[in-house]
Amino acid sequence: MYSKIKNSLFVCLLFLATNAVAQQSIYTVSTARNKQDIKQEFPFDIKLKTMDKKETSTDKVFKTNGKPLVVVFWLTTCFPCRMELDALKAKYPVWKKETPFELVALSYDFPHNEENIYKRVQEEQWPFATYWDFNKEFGSVLPGELNGLPQVFVFDGQGKLVYQKRKYMPGDEDILYAKVKEFSK
Repeated sequence: MYSKIKNSLFVCLLFLATNAVAQQSIYTVSTARNKQDIKQEFPFDIKLKTMDKKETSTDKVFKTNGKPLVVVFWLTTCFPCRMELDALKAKYPVWKKETPFELVALSYDFPHNEENIYKRVQEEQWPFATYWDFNKEFGSVLPGELNGLPQVFVFDGQGKLVYQKRKYMPGDEDILYAKVKEFSK
C-alpha cells in the first residue's frame, strides 16, 4: 500500500514539474535582455515591431516634443483591454483636436500570438500608433512589471512618468483624458 502511494505521489510530482517547465518555455522570451542591460530611463531602448512587421525602438517612437505621451499596454486575449481600446478609439479623434498629446498602444503578447496581434490591429483600425513589445522587456522598466493588463502610463512632455493605471472600468478613459489635459499645460 505504501509503495502505491509513493509511486502515485512520484507520478503527480513528475507531472507537475513537467507541466511547469512546459509553461515556462511558453511564457518566457529567449531574446529578452536582462534588466541591467535595458536602459531604465525614458525613452528606454526597447525594440518594438511595427504593424508591418518591421523593427523599431522606443527611442525612435517615444517622442514627446513637449506633449504628454500615453502608453496603453494590451493583450489579444484580454477582454478588458479590448473594452479600453474601443473606448479610446471612440474618443481619441475629438481629444486630439482639443489637446496636444500622443497615444501609443503596445501589445504585450507572447510570440505565439504574433499573427493575432496584426489581425486585431487590422480589424480594429485604431487611430493611434500600435506596436508590439516582442521581447516583453517593458516589465523590466515600468513600475509593477506590467502585472495585470490593461495598463496605462502617462509621461509628461519631459518624459517623466506622471500617471499610471491598471485594469479597466468604463469611464476610466475620461479620467485618463483629464490627466492628459492636466499635463499638457
